[in-house]
Amino acid sequence: MSTVWQHIEVRVTGTVQGVGFRPTVYRLALDCRLDGEVLNDSDGVLIRLAGTPHDVSDFLHRLPGEAPPLAKIDSIAATECAAAREYHGFRITSSRHAAGRTEVAADAAVCQSCLSEISDPQQRRYLYPFTNCTHCGPRLSIVGGIPYDRATTTMAAFAMCPQCAREYGDPLDRRFHAQPIACHACGPTLTLHEHGTPLQFGADGDASETMARQLEYLCRALAAGKIVALKGLGGFHLCCDATSHEAVATLRRRKAREAKPFALMAADLTEVRRYCELSPLEEQLLGSPAAPIVLLEARNEPAPHTPTLAEAIAPDSRLLGFMLPYTPLHYLLCRKFGRPLVMTSGNPSGEPQVIDNAEALLKLASIADLIATHNRDIANRIDDSVVRVVAGQPRLLRRARGYAPRSITLPAGFEQADSILAYGSELKSTFCLVKQGAAILSQHQGDLEEVNTYEDYEHNLSLYHRLFEFTPRHHAFDLHPEYLSSKLARRESPDSAIAIQHHHAHIACAMAENSLARTHRPVLGIAFDGLGMGDDGSLWGGEFLLADYAGYRRLACLKPVAMLGGGQAARQPWRNTLAQLLACMEWEDFAARYGDTEIGRVLLAKPIPTLRAMLRERVSCPLASSAGRLFDAVAGALGLHTEQTQFEGQAAIALEMLVDHAAMQTCLAVGMERHGDDYRLDIVPDVAPLVLDPGSIWPRLCDDLLHGVQPAVIAARFHAGLILSMVDMAEHLRRDYGFDDVVLSGGCMQNALLLGSLIDAFTARGLRCLTHTLVPANDGGVALGQAVVAAARVAGQPSAAASRPHPHA
Repeated sequence: MSTVWQHIEVRVTGTVQGVGFRPTVYRLALDCRLDGEVLNDSDGVLIRLAGTPHDVSDFLHRLPGEAPPLAKIDSIAATECAAAREYHGFRITSSRHAAGRTEVAADAAVCQSCLSEISDPQQRRYLYPFTNCTHCGPRLSIVGGIPYDRATTTMAAFAMCPQCAREYGDPLDRRFHAQPIACHACGPTLTLHEHGTPLQFGADGDASETMARQLEYLCRALAAGKIVALKGLGGFHLCCDATSHEAVATLRRRKAREAKPFALMAADLTEVRRYCELSPLEEQLLGSPAAPIVLLEARNEPAPHTPTLAEAIAPDSRLLGFMLPYTPLHYLLCRKFGRPLVMTSGNPSGEPQVIDNAEALLKLASIADLIATHNRDIANRIDDSVVRVVAGQPRLLRRARGYAPRSITLPAGFEQADSILAYGSELKSTFCLVKQGAAILSQHQGDLEEVNTYEDYEHNLSLYHRLFEFTPRHHAFDLHPEYLSSKLARRESPDSAIAIQHHHAHIACAMAENSLARTHRPVLGIAFDGLGMGDDGSLWGGEFLLADYAGYRRLACLKPVAMLGGGQAARQPWRNTLAQLLACMEWEDFAARYGDTEIGRVLLAKPIPTLRAMLRERVSCPLASSAGRLFDAVAGALGLHTEQTQFEGQAAIALEMLVDHAAMQTCLAVGMERHGDDYRLDIVPDVAPLVLDPGSIWPRLCDDLLHGVQPAVIAARFHAGLILSMVDMAEHLRRDYGFDDVVLSGGCMQNALLLGSLIDAFTARGLRCLTHTLVPANDGGVALGQAVVAAARVAGQPSAAASRPHPHA
């Protein structure tokens, strides 16, 4: 009796190229006794199978669960072949390329198998700092073109030795077609420079011994308090002994980075636990292939016999940003040194991270005592990603190495979305390509006001066009006319440019990553941030929007208050404190009653007549409904960086860190019903949009200052009052507009106390609360929001939110 054979084609889409998918298919097909072939093409991976129905079914059942660790499968579709092909065994066929939907894998942390090799003196890659395989190593950081083959990466300059070539060509080896494959004999090498001169570490041809001597030299320098510039995966780091107060202070002084926290790297989880509280989810994030910086709660006291970290690592913060070594070089250094290292971006303050060796020797020589370079070029700059766990979910604060450029499948209704380029925002900039129903969000670019960052942004735009064979037909940009990204969009495509309101983009971004369908009914979007241009030409930043993808209606906002001095208000919190006070009381009354408080004395020393005249005449005093400036105002009143901040959000972060948690929970639990503690913002009715007025909190806050209430308690009362006021406003609006979903976005939602409490409060009231996990709540997510809004408009979708009449009209 003859055996019935089944012939099928299997299409696999997602991140399935350059991650060891074909050899996995090969091994699985052999195990399932199947004939056929597997190949890469422009749509992903194509598998042709011939075998018994039982064996084919077994293969399809096992494939998703046995996919390699770096793969991200979007879909697996199997179809019967109309014409059977003749196969003898199973083979891996050469790639076939044509224009289509391809994906580029993100850079991945060194895997355990490679770590075992570099730690074993019997292995030929012992101490080799650039060891990798198909499960780990550089991807986006080295690629310059398509298809993703060695010839289109910065590894093209290195000819494989016979042993590496044998591994590269063996389908049963985990280095089969690992494009960055290398070893001591044929791969990149490390060079140490001191005072601009390369150091020699000859070891009679023994490459592992040379590396051992280099590691010893680096560790002696670090132990002596010196600063080392170390070339990593996507750029240089500056590192020093994190337990040396003098070394950390020296790094701050040389880099001109006065206060922004430094990231830390520790050899393993055991070392991290000595300094921080770790949840299982945080452990999982630290050890993941993405290996981000994870913001962790510092222990009140380090574990016994643990060296104390320098206080200057994270001033005014109880959070420490730790990551684990994600390259063999980092691992070897951390293991050898034995203590945590500061591992911060290698750049002069305000500039992008250095990636080029010659540039490092020029720009980092005044900061670092020792510069460690290697000769594998970095094609694309990629910063370290940053994650914080809030309300039981990882929240990306910066999406870069390990995450970008993974695509995000757009929700139902966007399957045909294509050829859309969204240019993003000005700060924490990213851009986004929409191709065949998927969004490809770039890595974090930085602040475009800095000329080198803007040049890097343009470079990456061009690169992504090449990598993803992308030609945009529609260009989406922010309403703000002075954003460089918006100017570029209008210049590139004046006829097909689509202007998107900043806060609508924030809300649409969160809707998309939560898979709300294109036709989903309008949500209440609450977007709290620093500022963005409103559709009325004024500055917004504390918004309650009835929104769908196609449009929105502004239902309510924080009361607009002057930004005293314009842009200076974003850097000098006292200006916001004064503006808030003058918006709700007379200066003479404040001076008479509160002039003897600390903030009173600060403000009395300012040129009040001139400042009041500026406000009266509206000179450099634009009105803004900004939540960020409100946080700054309260921080300034409590003496937190009142005169000047050194980085964006510093005052607001300090305010969050100051909060007395027990006091805040008490305030939330009792609903702030006690009149003396009531920091609720008043809802101003009978105006459109409705107004949430912070003026009601300031007399109470000033009274608390006058009566000596602890700043930590005042910070708690402010947070609780704001949270309850936001919930009050949402409940008020719900009665009129009947929404079921509340969507939270904007930079203020990086505040864990604000975000976590809002999620709890809305959930308790029967509302579904949606926010960010895949992309940042800050402006790093704006490009994705712009992209989906543009896609909805291109599709001709009418906005149910924008056309919704006022219920009392």
